[in-house]
Amino acid sequence: MPVVDLVADLGESFGSYTMGNDAELLKLRTSANVACGFHAGDPRVMDATVRACVERGVGAHPSFPDLVGFGRRAMDLSPNEVRTDVLYQLGALSAFTRAHGTGVNHLAPHGRLGNLVVTRRDYAEAVADAVEAFDPSLAILMREGEMAAVARERGLRMAMVGIADRAYEDDGTLVSRSEPDAVLHDPDEVTHRTVRLVTEGLITSRNGVDLPVRTDCVQLHGDGPAALELASRIRDELRAAGVRLAPLDEVLGVRAA
Repeated sequence: MPVVDLVADLGESFGSYTMGNDAELLKLRTSANVACGFHAGDPRVMDATVRACVERGVGAHPSFPDLVGFGRRAMDLSPNEVRTDVLYQLGALSAFTRAHGTGVNHLAPHGRLGNLVVTRRDYAEAVADAVEAFDPSLAILMREGEMAAVARERGLRMAMVGIADRAYEDDGTLVSRSEPDAVLHDPDEVTHRTVRLVTEGLITSRNGVDLPVRTDCVQLHGDGPAALELASRIRDELRAAGVRLAPLDEVLGVRAA
């Protein structure tokens, strides 16, 4: 029986600005990526989000320091800036996990940083350096590319993430959000792609190429008017296809067995 984690990005509100429907997503996901204050999330939001996620895995969702652009803009940071920014955000989130009797379970680079660690070796090494300095047992959520290569070389824990509502290029990278077809909105298409990712290990690029994609966790998004309905449908159709949903540590344990 296939097994997969459903991971949702949570805690992405800031001050009086609310993003996503965390309360409902909490019922659907088996683990969470929690914003650490750079692209979203303030101390009150982080505290409340971690408190709500204690029973499942709490992961750090570090970003470029880009509140205005929600972490999705390119920034000309040095590798040392990336390393120290990621380490800083891990420290911020760990203060709240410690206060609530748990710990940081994994790390998922957000937005533009998450895209660049796929293609930039120096950024991938900077993230790996931060993880090794903080806690080398953390799993890093990633797609195939430089981050995966660095993790394999260093023996770091890897969790491969599938993102079914994003278009893929033929080389396995995500289509840039600056292009009109980068984000898929048809719920039938997104759900079909998700089930195929998990049960067959394949996803079709925007040019019709079937790409092999290992999927330890499926990314759920909580923003957008139909996002919650789509997330619920994905969960239900994965179960209908015989997929078992489990927290990330359990999934990685099954993979390692």
